[in-house]
Amino acid sequence: MPNSIQLITYADRLGGDIAGIESLLKNEFNGLFSGVHLLPFFDRIDGEDAGFDPVDHTRVDPRLGNWNDVSSLASQYSVMADLIVNHVSADSAQFKDVRRDGRKSPFWNLFLRKSDVFPSSESAAELSEGIRRIYRPRPGSPFTPVHLENGDLFEFWTTFSDKQLDINIESKVGRDYLTSILKQFAQAGVCEIRLDAAGYAIKRRGTSCFMLPETFDFIAAFSSQASDYGMDILVEIHSHYRTQIEIASRVGRVYDFALPPLVLHALYTSDTEPLKRWLRISPQNCVTVLDTHDGIGILDVAAQGELDGLLADQQIDDLVETIHEKTGGSSRKASGQAATNLDIYQVNSSYYDALGRNDTDYLLARAIQFFSPGTPQVYYVGLLAGKNDLDLVNRTGVGRDINRHYYTPGEIDTALQRPVVRNLMKLMRFRNESAAFDGSFSLPDCPPDSLVLRWEGEQSFTQLQIDLGQRCATIDYHQSGLSGIISINDRGVTHSTQQRNSKMASSA
Repeated sequence: MPNSIQLITYADRLGGDIAGIESLLKNEFNGLFSGVHLLPFFDRIDGEDAGFDPVDHTRVDPRLGNWNDVSSLASQYSVMADLIVNHVSADSAQFKDVRRDGRKSPFWNLFLRKSDVFPSSESAAELSEGIRRIYRPRPGSPFTPVHLENGDLFEFWTTFSDKQLDINIESKVGRDYLTSILKQFAQAGVCEIRLDAAGYAIKRRGTSCFMLPETFDFIAAFSSQASDYGMDILVEIHSHYRTQIEIASRVGRVYDFALPPLVLHALYTSDTEPLKRWLRISPQNCVTVLDTHDGIGILDVAAQGELDGLLADQQIDDLVETIHEKTGGSSRKASGQAATNLDIYQVNSSYYDALGRNDTDYLLARAIQFFSPGTPQVYYVGLLAGKNDLDLVNRTGVGRDINRHYYTPGEIDTALQRPVVRNLMKLMRFRNESAAFDGSFSLPDCPPDSLVLRWEGEQSFTQLQIDLGQRCATIDYHQSGLSGIISINDRGVTHSTQQRNSKMASSA
């Protein structure tokens, strides 16, 4: 995928459908994005988990369009689609077949049961200890008892919710299921796959059942298979930062999930040292985000056992409390064990609200993202500097809906006229047009309340310098014989250019 900014969006919550997204990219968002991560558009989009619990992963929800609409979008923009490798909906045809026919169903081995990992010969104490070690993103048992139509009772593995049945990806029928999705994606022109919940895909007795050595092997093998179909893999894992570095050394790309909380910490405290520490070691084959359809991750910067964190425990506590303070308490109502959250280790809020709706801080945060190593993605709510939608949370009872607003065409038009959004778009166009970002990254020394990020290409350079004490930044750049300075402060984003010879520029 090209090294320029990509959009993350639900089709129904921004453009109404897939054709609507294509229209926005061509018109209102012209020049802002080279590609789009189209969040789950499979049948159904309104299940247990906003499409991440597909009933039919190979069918487009007809309310959004069809595969021809996906192909049309993919013919003009690079399209990323989610492949949910860990689970499928309890309402899927495959699971309904299992409930009806039990062991006689051809899909019996598609689903993982407790007995597949924990033998009945184990003592109650051994079983209890084994289950205690299982890592999962929500409290309670990882198993759901299900009565088949013949009266038999089995405990099926349900990592995320009772309606999301875990797949046995090591079975032949499990592998065939995933391959069928790959083939459909390739046929539609999808060029990159986001592996959702891949860290939970392999289960082994006596382990945490999360990011095992076998999981790494699965991700590597699946990446190779996707490559055979002409697609790249982006791995979605929330875990310790050292795990992200290890994954990045073995797959195409990973998310930089440590960046969002570290940027918030820097802007809250004027202390850039934890962020600098990360940027010195962070993978460069990554996708950078500040916000996504999920919450702001905490695990990604926290200590894990004897492994140190990018932030100390007290710094994390202060970070979380400051988010709640900046949002006027709305994030607290939507996070943790409130509002039926699937992941209790994330804070649910729009990034704009997490910064107290401060336009300058928001633009500084985006500038840091765009200058950090990796390919930037901008979430649709973040693009429009969206506020927390507590009304939607109150209607649905889903905490993550606080950052999943349904935009009407009128709301989009209004948002595009806001100064903060117009200034953000200036920064986005600069990021897309600068050749220096294809060069080498460096992190020059500077005081703790400052940050300097520099990129140098063969015939170009650009440097972001932020002064958190003064709450301002400058971007110096040179490209194609033209030099300029972009200023970011409480007056917005201003741009001045001048002719400058390349010898002078290279010594700047």
